[in-house]
Parts: sequence; structure tokens; C-alpha cells
Amino acid sequence: MTIAVRVMAAMLFTSALTRADVVSDWNRVMLTTLSAQNPYIQARVAAITHLAVFEAVNAVTGEVKPYLGTVTASPGASAEAAAVSAAYTVLIKYLPDWADALNDNRADSLARIPEGPAKSAGIAAGEAAANAMIAARASDGSEPPEVYTPPPSPKPGEWQLTGACNGGVFLHVAKVTLFALRSSDQFRSDPPPALASGKYARAYNELKEFGGVNSPGRPQDRADVALFYSKVLSTFIWNPVATQIAARQNKSLSENARAFALLNMAIFDAFVANFDTKYRYPFWRPETAIHAGDQGGNRNTEPDPGFAPFVPTPCHPSYPAALPALGSAARVVLERIYGRRGHSITLSTPAVPNVTLHYENLRDISDDINDARLFGGIHFRFDDAAGNEQGRQVGDYVFRHKLRRAQSCASGEEEDQ
Repeated sequence: MTIAVRVMAAMLFTSALTRADVVSDWNRVMLTTLSAQNPYIQARVAAITHLAVFEAVNAVTGEVKPYLGTVTASPGASAEAAAVSAAYTVLIKYLPDWADALNDNRADSLARIPEGPAKSAGIAAGEAAANAMIAARASDGSEPPEVYTPPPSPKPGEWQLTGACNGGVFLHVAKVTLFALRSSDQFRSDPPPALASGKYARAYNELKEFGGVNSPGRPQDRADVALFYSKVLSTFIWNPVATQIAARQNKSLSENARAFALLNMAIFDAFVANFDTKYRYPFWRPETAIHAGDQGGNRNTEPDPGFAPFVPTPCHPSYPAALPALGSAARVVLERIYGRRGHSITLSTPAVPNVTLHYENLRDISDDINDARLFGGIHFRFDDAAGNEQGRQVGDYVFRHKLRRAQSCASGEEEDQ
């Protein structure tokens, strides 16, 4: 990194390490290091980081069924030191350009823990957990990335290149090893509606009316969420949400380690499931569809060759919508752990400086994400619905099958529904 970037990184990390516990602190460190990465790398590294932290802390506390079950800690080891060491070791492995800032903040975090055998044992447990998770993911199929090339003469309804796209990104993701699900097609969505159907026509005309760059009927608050959620994606939405709720509910270090691990497992596995479906039915994006509305055999989809979406179209197929899918998976996990409502959540980003979003109900975040894709002009309503259902299934499965507590009811969590 350049000196300027190192200084900025240190400033961001220093502010992050002034509150909460070390799990939440290093969640913020992780987000800072991942800020320039693509959403797949963000989701993968976040899941590995938080599973390593969980495995390290749980090796000390033994409160939850472990994920790998191969990590041990000496009696009396410091759970805080274990968490710091695990997060640092994963992040320095995958993001070595951030070494200066990571080293500074590891030193800062560990300086707050008293010297002695407990600290040393915790550091060793954290390193062991991180190295075990890194080894477990070494051949998970993440490399090399693959790009989808649409056919030279696509049929109506088939995905085509848009904007600056050179191909469909994340084609390989459906083959990547999952953290919790049995297979990438375990929760594959049903096919999208037929182009000649009434359901398709209704969704087409709704988006055509409200999702264009010059659509006069789009309310300002829907324009705000469309812009916000075009800049802030799943890992950077739901980790800050979890941090705020956990702090207000005064959750313990062990509880936070488990919650963040479940959250980020769900986001990643939903990513894999979603892209399995996307490339199973490579469905065209709204801007392609509206330009060619007369080609689908539907009398109620009048074309508009001049249509342009309000926000840029991502370079992958439309169905099902990814942000709603990953968000629904995250929301289900957080609702099970923290409850559905009664929260106080604020989301903001320098990328959209005039928009700050406030929420008390986790479902309202999901609803805004759905609207963001529709009013942004990049997803039909049925894309969002299919993504939501797929994500709900993924989140439910992750929560019910991984990192299970012996006393879920006693902890205030919701039982299986």
C-alpha cells in the first residue's frame, strides 16, 4: 500500500477498536480490509474469518458444537486473545497488502489483554483455528474465476451483455465448496415466469414505469434506497446490522463469535445457491427485456428502445435477484438470534452521503432491498420474490444445522419453525 493508504487504514482501524468487544472490533477491521474487493471475495473471506474466530473462541469456552472440531485450547486460555489472533491470521493471509494496518491493530488489541500464559495460549489457539480454516478452504473451487459468454444469437428471455459487461461474472461460484448446505442446487429456484404470461407482463410494466433513469413516478425515498443499495452490498449491510444489535443487547464474546459465524456462512452459501440458479436459467435483465419487449410473444409488453435503468445493471443474469437472496438468508439468521423487531439500526455510507437509513424491524431492511432492485431498474418483482424465498431457505438451514447450542430456548433464540 502507499503511505497515504496505510495512514487512512490506520485511522479507520483505530476508530474501530475503541468500543464493543474484540469480535465486533475485528469485524470492523475485516470490513475495512475488504472494502475494495468484489462481493464474492467479501463474502468468502468474511465467512472464513468469522468461522476461524468462532472456532478459536469456542475452543476456549466449549459452549457450542464446533464447526471443524479439530482445534483445542489450553485450560485457562484467553478467549479474547484467541479471537484477535484468529481474525488477524486469516486477514493477513488473504489481504497481505493491509499488513501494516493489521499488524498495528493486532498489537493494539493484544496490548489490552494482560500478559501471561492465558494470553499466550489464546494466541496459539487463534492461530491454530485460522490455519485450520484456511487449510479447509484451500481447494474450495474459488480459483480460477470463470466468466459466462452468452450465445451469439440469444433467444428472447436469455441473458445478454449490458453496459460495460464483457461476460457474466461469478460463473464458477456454483461449483465452490459450501460451508453448510449439502449442494449448490439444494434450494434451486423454480424457473422464471414465461414471457407470454400475465405475471411477466405485470412485472415488466411495473419496472418500466418506475425503474427508468427518468421515471417520473419514482418516490424520492425509493430513489434513495435504490442508490444506497447499489453501493452497499450484503457483507457490508448485514455485518454492521449485527454489530449494532449485538451491542445494544449486550451479547457476550462467545455469543458474538457464533452469531457472526452463522451470519457470514449464510451469506456465502446463499451466494453459491443464488448463482447456481442464475446460470441454470440465464434470464435477461430488465433493460434488455424492455428494449426487446415485442420479441417475447406478449402483447402487453410494449418495447422502449430508449429505456435505461436508474442504477447500473450488474454483469450477471437477473433471476433470481442476488441481493434479496443473500439478505434474506442473513435476515433469517439474525431474526432467530436477536428477534425480528424492536431494534435501532442506522445504515450510511460515504458513497451516498445524503442518505441515512433507520430501521427498527429487520424485515424492513429486506423490503427496502427489494424495492431498491425494482426502483433501480435492475430486477423484476419476481426476481426479488424468488431471491427472498431462496435466501429464507438457506438461512433457515444454516441456523438449524450449524453451531447449535444445547440450550437455544434459554438463550432467547427462536426454535425451528
